[in-house]
Amino acid sequence: MGCMCAAVKMRPGEVDLDDALVSRLVASQLPRWAGLPVRRLPSSGTENAMFRLGDDKVVRLPRHPEAVESVGHEQRWLPRLGPALPVATPEPLARGGPDDGFAWPWSVYRWLDGRNPVAGAVERPLSLAAELAAFVTALRTIDPRGCPPNGRGVPLAERDGPTRDALARLTGRIDVDAVTALWEEALRAPGHAAPPMWAHGDLSPGNVLVRDGRLTAVIDFGGVGVGDPAVDLIIAWNLLPASARGAFREAVGADDAEWARGRGWALSISLIQLPYYWDTNPPLAENSRHVIREILAEAGAAAAPPASGAYSPS
Repeated sequence: MGCMCAAVKMRPGEVDLDDALVSRLVASQLPRWAGLPVRRLPSSGTENAMFRLGDDKVVRLPRHPEAVESVGHEQRWLPRLGPALPVATPEPLARGGPDDGFAWPWSVYRWLDGRNPVAGAVERPLSLAAELAAFVTALRTIDPRGCPPNGRGVPLAERDGPTRDALARLTGRIDVDAVTALWEEALRAPGHAAPPMWAHGDLSPGNVLVRDGRLTAVIDFGGVGVGDPAVDLIIAWNLLPASARGAFREAVGADDAEWARGRGWALSISLIQLPYYWDTNPPLAENSRHVIREILAEAGAAAAPPASGAYSPS
C-alpha cells in the first residue's frame, strides 16, 4: 500500500499520530508483533493514517472522531466481501482498542503491494478500465440483503446544498457558470429505480493499487454499503483518461441516466473537496481540479441545461 502527502491536520478534532504511538499500541495489545519496525506511510487519505508494521502488515488508525465508526465497519464486512471480488482487498489480521495515548479502536491488515496510479499518467488505460469495471460489477452482484446503506449511494439532490456552497467558495477559481450548468444537468438525471446494490463509495486513485499498470487491489472500505451504485462510476473521471471511459462504461453496463449520475457524483465530490483541501491536501485538491477539467472538456466547456427542463443526457 502507498500514497502521497504529509501528515498534515485537515479536520477539527484530528489527533497526533506517530511511529512511537503505534509501537506502544502494538507492544501493549499485540505483543507477538512487538519490536517490529514501524514507519508512517505518506498518504493523501483524509480519514485514516497508515503505518507499515514489519514487512507484511499495516496498522490503520482513525485520524479524527468521524472516522472511528469505519474501523468496525471494515472489520465486519471485508471478510464477507473480499472473497467475492476479483482483486485483493484489505485482510483484517487483528483489531486493537483504546489505550494510553489513543482513545479509539484501530486495525492491523495484511500488507498489499502496489502503488497509487496518477490521473493523467495511467499505464495501460484500457486494461485498467476493464479491471476496474470487473471490480465494480462483482461488488454489485453480492447479495445486498441485510447490508448497511452506503452514505454516498443516495439521490444526487441530497448533495445539492453542499455542492452549491462549494461552487460559491470557488468563484474566481473555476468557471462557476459552466460547472453549475453541468451540476444542474446531473440533477435532472432519472434516479436509481432498481433495488439497492453494493458500492465501494470512494473509488479514487488513492484507494486503488496497481503494479505494472495492472489493478492489484482496492482499499479503504470504510464507506462500503448498498444504494445507488452509480457513485462507483467516479473512477471514470478521477483516474481514467477520456480514451478509456467508453470501455469502462460499456463493461459496467451503465445506461445514460446512471452515467449522468456517476458524472454528477464525480463533480460534486470534487467541488466539495477542492476548497476544503486547497491548502491542506495538495494531491487531493489537484485531483479535484483534474476531475473538473475533464468534465468540462467532455461537455465542450459550455454545457447548458435544455430549455424545456427535461432530462437530456450529454
